[in-house]
Amino acid sequence: MSLDTTRMKDYVSLPDLFSITNASFGFLSIIIAMNGELVIAAQFILLAVIFDSLDGWVARKTNRDDECGFGKNIDSLCDVISFGVAPGIFLYSATLTPDIRYINIIVSLLIVICGILRLSRFNVISNIGNTRDKFVGLPIPATALLLSSFYLSGLFTTDVALIIMTLSSLLMISTIEYFKPISVKIAGIILILILSVCIPQNIQIYLMNIPAKALFILSLIYIIFMPFMALFTNLKSGPHVR
Repeated sequence: MSLDTTRMKDYVSLPDLFSITNASFGFLSIIIAMNGELVIAAQFILLAVIFDSLDGWVARKTNRDDECGFGKNIDSLCDVISFGVAPGIFLYSATLTPDIRYINIIVSLLIVICGILRLSRFNVISNIGNTRDKFVGLPIPATALLLSSFYLSGLFTTDVALIIMTLSSLLMISTIEYFKPISVKIAGIILILILSVCIPQNIQIYLMNIPAKALFILSLIYIIFMPFMALFTNLKSGPHVR
């Protein structure tokens, strides 16, 4: 394939600005987590989830022609930052104790590695197969959503966090099928919960972290029960060729 131009303005379009905003919140989350402001760091990861969802929605609404795959690649690179590196740094910072100083490093690195593998595989199979209605393996934003909401819920414990993130990292590189939550109502509920979690902390305390708890429970339901729903649907529809 030959390229007519290498000018950046001929590649970047409106949806990419949402992807870059996603990466910006992810990067800021890393900086803030390294300075010990874990509540704000978790909130920034959740804001990155919102902008990650918006870039695809804007691309569909504007009928973007992404023949060269620029949008798909920039989206994946931004996701590595916001939902791979940022959660990895966050988990390391949130579980930084003398007793498990090496275990948390290993699990944090596992998030990054599995995230990279997950996104790379997605880019490959999206070129040759139908990924419109389902994901192969746990989508990487779900891992970041789970960790952030867990911390903000007030239920966070180091041991449970390390176990949950180990399992979710492995689920990212699995072949388990996850349906895409395409319902407008579900997307609206998640958006409202994320925005509620990102309100000033004194208001969150008054609400007893209820939005964060709800978001954490919904994340667990998606991660645990969605594969069983996919399996049931496949069995009901009969054998098919992959």
